[in-house]
Amino acid sequence: MNIGIYIYDQAEVLDFSGPFEVFSTAKRLGAESLNIFLVSESSKPVVARGGFKVLPDYSLQDHPPIDLLVVVGGVHTDEMCKPNIMTWLASVVPLASEVASVCTGVFLLAQAGLIQNLTVTTHWEDIPDLVTQFPDLNVVNNQRWVTSEKFTTSGGISAGIDMSLHIVSKHYGQQFAETVARQMEYNWQECT
Repeated sequence: MNIGIYIYDQAEVLDFSGPFEVFSTAKRLGAESLNIFLVSESSKPVVARGGFKVLPDYSLQDHPPIDLLVVVGGVHTDEMCKPNIMTWLASVVPLASEVASVCTGVFLLAQAGLIQNLTVTTHWEDIPDLVTQFPDLNVVNNQRWVTSEKFTTSGGISAGIDMSLHIVSKHYGQQFAETVARQMEYNWQECT
């Protein structure tokens, strides 16, 4: 399973490093078929929130097929205005078997027209903006993550870890996901 995590300048660090840690820990503990990588607009280093510099594994043009796409949040407004990003999302999402977003990553999926009329969530602080900008969405409050069709969206920052553990549990079982959380010394909030 190829897991591509889309990152960009001013992405929230835990939005991508949290899911990356969950999936890479799962791989280390026995889910050997997982292949986790970071995708960015180009192969240049990405400067995430707080000046955290990250070198993506692939660009939009050279990444392998993606089975699970994770779109992260952060300062997302510039990304929403990039036609090449919207076109890329529109081309990759239909081919992925699952799509997840952390925090304001859901705005990118909505802007690309990929989640119309679905039930979604985001960081509590951004819920009013999501409702206003995309009135066709059913935006829920007070849930760590929510799944609608092949899309799973989560609240902000640490909620992406809970969501990723949930995805691991879907594929490898609850007990294995609990083992991953324990290995990470993370108190998994299993309920949505």
